[in-house]
Amino acid sequence: MIATPDRTPLPRSFFDRPVLEVAPDLLGRLLVRTTPDGPITLRLTEVEAYDGPNDPGSHAYRGRTARNDTMFGLPGHVYVYFTYGMWHCMNLVCGPEGRASAVLLRAGEIVEGAEPARKRRLSARNDSELAKGPARLATALDVDRSLDGTDACTAGDTPLRVLAGTPLASDLVRSGPRTGVSGDGAVHPWRYWAADDPTVSPYRAHVPRRRRS
Repeated sequence: MIATPDRTPLPRSFFDRPVLEVAPDLLGRLLVRTTPDGPITLRLTEVEAYDGPNDPGSHAYRGRTARNDTMFGLPGHVYVYFTYGMWHCMNLVCGPEGRASAVLLRAGEIVEGAEPARKRRLSARNDSELAKGPARLATALDVDRSLDGTDACTAGDTPLRVLAGTPLASDLVRSGPRTGVSGDGAVHPWRYWAADDPTVSPYRAHVPRRRRS
């Protein structure tokens, strides 16, 4: 018998912990995005941890900027950034205020409200590809910079919230290097995913961008 997922909103204390504790514990949790087309519920299956000043791969490694300001705020808030001039990516802020650590939401299974997500992800060959990768996840859920700073710990009428769901059993959690991270940050095995889940994105090592001649 499959247990019914717990729809209790996660409290701020869940996120007010070290990012390396929070990241694997997010697997199996539910992210609810309220859109004009109706709510979309996603079960998280892949995440990456970014540990602020201890992590060369983090946006906050060199300090506070206008872009990463949300990372320095209260835990449980949403940090959204724009990358490569075309994609948004969504993170959840962790640790104490001022610490600037966050978890990148890399992939998930849309368990409710798939139709509006399909409209935004017309190139997806099947539903397992709707949110398979951080940019696809943000696109499917209609996430952009306007949601940066949103409190995901509130209940009721809010654009984003995280529910307890069904945490993944520890023996089903896998970890390895983060996708596309270069330099000293590439060695950290801070990508976590659900074993054998079809929604998990493929690992890709960092490839330096070539300058145009």
